[in-house]
Amino acid sequence: MTPTTTRTTALVTGASAGLGHEFAEQLAAQGHDLVLVARNASRLAETAEDFRRRYGVTAEVLPADLTQDDDVAAVVERLEDATRPVGILVNNAGIGLLHNFEDNHAAEERRHLKLHAETSMVLTHAALRGMLERGEGRIINVASVAAFLPRGTYSAAKAWLVSFSRWANLAYRKRGIKVTAVCPGFTHTEFHDRMGMDKSVAPSWTWLRAERVVREGLADNERGKAVSIPSKRYKVVAAVAKVAPARLMAGPARKPK
Repeated sequence: MTPTTTRTTALVTGASAGLGHEFAEQLAAQGHDLVLVARNASRLAETAEDFRRRYGVTAEVLPADLTQDDDVAAVVERLEDATRPVGILVNNAGIGLLHNFEDNHAAEERRHLKLHAETSMVLTHAALRGMLERGEGRIINVASVAAFLPRGTYSAAKAWLVSFSRWANLAYRKRGIKVTAVCPGFTHTEFHDRMGMDKSVAPSWTWLRAERVVREGLADNERGKAVSIPSKRYKVVAAVAKVAPARLMAGPARKPK
C-alpha cells in the first residue's frame, strides 16, 4: 500500500489479534502512528515492536480490558490528550456468546452489551471533540452483518452500533468527521475460536479474509460511507434481510439442552 502524505495517529482497540491487528497493520502500512489497545499486554507489546520494525511508525501500547470502567477511563484520557491528538479511532474490540440468551448469565450479557455498545459510544465521544476542533477525523466502528438479522443480543448490539454510526456520520460529516460501521460476515480470525464455535457449521463460501474486510472498510470510511459491507455476497444478505420475513432470517433454532 502507498503511504499517505499526512502522518496521523490511529487508536485501535482489540489490536493484538484478528480484525484489530489487521486494521492496525494496514494503517501502519499507510504510514500512520498507532496506539494499540487490548487485554493481552505481552502480545500487544510484541505487536507494537513488529510494526515499529517493519513500518517505521510509532506504536504506543495501552493494555486495557474495555469491559472495565477504570480501563475505559484510561483510554478516554489518551483520546482526550490534546498534546497527542488521535485522528483515527477504530472501535474493534468485541466478544461473542456461544449459548442461547436464556442460558447465559445476565452478567455475561451486560458485559457483552457494554463492550459492543457503551464502550464504543464512550470512546467515540472522547475522540470527537478534538476531531471537531481540528476539523477532521475518522471513526470506524466494527459491527457485523448480523446487525441486519434477528439473531440474539449480538445482532441487537451490532444493530445499535450501525444506527449510531449512521447518525454520527450524518451529524458530523460536514464538519470533517467520517464515521463508518464496518459490517463483515464470517471472517477468518480468532474470534469464533475464542467463543468455542464449531466453524464447520458455516459453509466455506461464507468466510472472508480479514485483509479484505479491513481494506474495504478503510476505503469506504475514506469515501465517507456510513456503512461498509465487505463482499458482494454479504451485501446481498443485508439487502435480502430488509425484505424477507424475520423468521426466515433468524437462522435455525437451537435445540434445548
